[in-house]
Amino acid sequence: MDSPHGAAVKAEGFGLKGPRGWVFRGVDLDAAPGALIALEGPSGSGRTCLLLALTGRMKPTEGHAEIGRHRLPKKMAAVRRISALGPVPGVNDLDQALTVAEQLREGALLQRRYDGPVRALLRPRGERRASAEARIAAALAAVGLDPATLPKGPRTSVRDLERLESVRLSLAVALLGNPRLLAVDDLDLKLSDAERAEAWALLRSLADRGTTVLAVCSEAPEGVTVLRTVAAGEPATTGAPTAPARPAVARDAGPKITWGRPAAPASPADADAATGPAPDNDTDGKTDGKTDGKTDGKTDGNTGGNTDGKPDGEKPTTAPTAKTTEPTTNTTDEDPKGADDALAETGRA
Repeated sequence: MDSPHGAAVKAEGFGLKGPRGWVFRGVDLDAAPGALIALEGPSGSGRTCLLLALTGRMKPTEGHAEIGRHRLPKKMAAVRRISALGPVPGVNDLDQALTVAEQLREGALLQRRYDGPVRALLRPRGERRASAEARIAAALAAVGLDPATLPKGPRTSVRDLERLESVRLSLAVALLGNPRLLAVDDLDLKLSDAERAEAWALLRSLADRGTTVLAVCSEAPEGVTVLRTVAAGEPATTGAPTAPARPAVARDAGPKITWGRPAAPASPADADAATGPAPDNDTDGKTDGKTDGKTDGKTDGNTGGNTDGKPDGEKPTTAPTAKTTEPTTNTTDEDPKGADDALAETGRA
């Protein structure tokens, strides 16, 4: 497949700052067209963000970069037109519900609809179909993927592919648009040593055909341009352009948030009121008139009213004392019902 001339990648003081601090900062890079560039570093060191920023998918905060004479961040749309993403988890994952043939046809259709010239949409249907099939065949040949060797041929489901086969398919879809810059994330993820060497040989072959390749990895092989990123808390590696770690963000210890607002400290007067004895509501006329009337109304009637002989609402002058309310019992020695029965028997006699 005839690949266009690759795009040169240059960066100076390139940095990206997020809500929690710097993701990467101070990146300097100068790579020629057709270079194989490895973004090496541990997970969480900003490798993927740097990859997306260099391909025009994330806007940098400071510095600038130049991708094929398109300056970032001003020409992000132009950089997106000349670059393509290979496998980048969470950004352009393959559709697990499609087959290999369907995934390739969908990629060709989207590329013709959004990236191709307008006159390509006006060509006859047969000519458009033949052109799409030719581009698919060329892309598969470039990545070394033969659908006939798959378990079910082109009808093999994407979810049934091995990791290296999935990488090849993602690269084939990306090459359908003939990009000048190709980006790959987590190249060595879930690959054995032999498969990792095979994947790097594939990227090297694409770079030899003229396409500039950016690849994120944990450990880069020899003979490639290496750009190392550093995780938080680790010193920067000397001898290569690096992306410094994110600075620690100091947090002041403020008042504890209880429910939407800080809890105000209690004043001395409030503390005394909180620790003082609780008022005895059992001697209040209004409260006892409701509670005692329900519990003791059958035995002693309305005995739960005002028992202190003072008008309702008037508070006692002395400090209230704790009192335990006990159920009222009838202590009268004489039984009125028994006396009435005795008189009735006397009258009958």
